[in-house]
Amino acid sequence: MTASSIRVGIGGWTYEPWRGSFYPDKWPQKRELEYASRHVTAIEVNGTFYSSFKPATFAGWRAAAPDGFVFALKASRYCVTRKVLAEAGESIARFVGQGIVELGEMLGPILWQLPATRKFDAEDIAAFLKLLPASEAGVPLRHAIQVRHESFATSEFITLCRAAGVAIVHGDSADYPALADVSGDFVYARLEDAREEEPAGYEPAALDRWRDVAREWAAGGSPDGLPYVADPAPKQPRDTFIFMINGAKVRAPHAAMALIERLV
Repeated sequence: MTASSIRVGIGGWTYEPWRGSFYPDKWPQKRELEYASRHVTAIEVNGTFYSSFKPATFAGWRAAAPDGFVFALKASRYCVTRKVLAEAGESIARFVGQGIVELGEMLGPILWQLPATRKFDAEDIAAFLKLLPASEAGVPLRHAIQVRHESFATSEFITLCRAAGVAIVHGDSADYPALADVSGDFVYARLEDAREEEPAGYEPAALDRWRDVAREWAAGGSPDGLPYVADPAPKQPRDTFIFMINGAKVRAPHAAMALIERLV
C-alpha cells in the first residue's frame, strides 16, 4: 500500500457556503478548482449527472489540477433513472463519448448511482453491468455502482458485480442501508453522515476509524464492523477512494482534509 493508493475528496467544488469557510475570503471563483484540488486528493463531479460537457471543459479541469489528482464522474441521470436499465446502452455510449477521456490520467471511476427506489432485479442489473464499457478511445474505464435499496443486500448482486469487475459503493448514510462487500479492483466509499456541529464533520475517533478502514481497504482487506452479505473478496491491494459527501456539506472539505492528515 502506498499513500497515493488512498484518495480522499469532496463532491464538486462550487458551493457558496465554502466561500470564507474553506476558500479564503475574496478567493476568485474561477480559481476554486485550483484551490480545492490542492487541499484534497480527489473530487466527485456531480454536474455530469445533470448535463453533458464539451471536451474542452474536461481538458480545462485537468489543466487546473495538480499531478496525481483524480476526478470521479457521476454518470448521467439518463443512464440510471430509466425504468429498464438494460436499455441504457445508447445513453451510456453518449456519456462516455462526450470527452471525459480529456482528463487523461486524472480520470477516476465513473459512479453509476441508482435511485433509492430502485429494487434489485437480477436480470436487469446483469444486463446493465454488461453495458459498462471497459475503455473509451483507448483509455481504460473503471466503474462503481451505488445502490440504496435493501433488496440489493443479496449475495447474487455481489456475485454479479464481482464477475463484471464493478465496485459496489459503500455509502455510509443514515438514510438508506449500506453494503461494504468489495467487488472490484478498487474501493469507492461515500461518507454521508457528517454533522455541522463538528468542526471537521466527524468526531476525532470517527476519523481515526475511517483512517484505519481506508488503510485496510487499500491493503486488500475487508474491515471489521461493516455490513457484508457475501464472503470476503480475495485479498489484494486496491486503490481506495473516499468522498465526504452530503451530510453537513459545509464541513465536507474539513472532513476530507482531516482524514488526509491522518493518512500521511
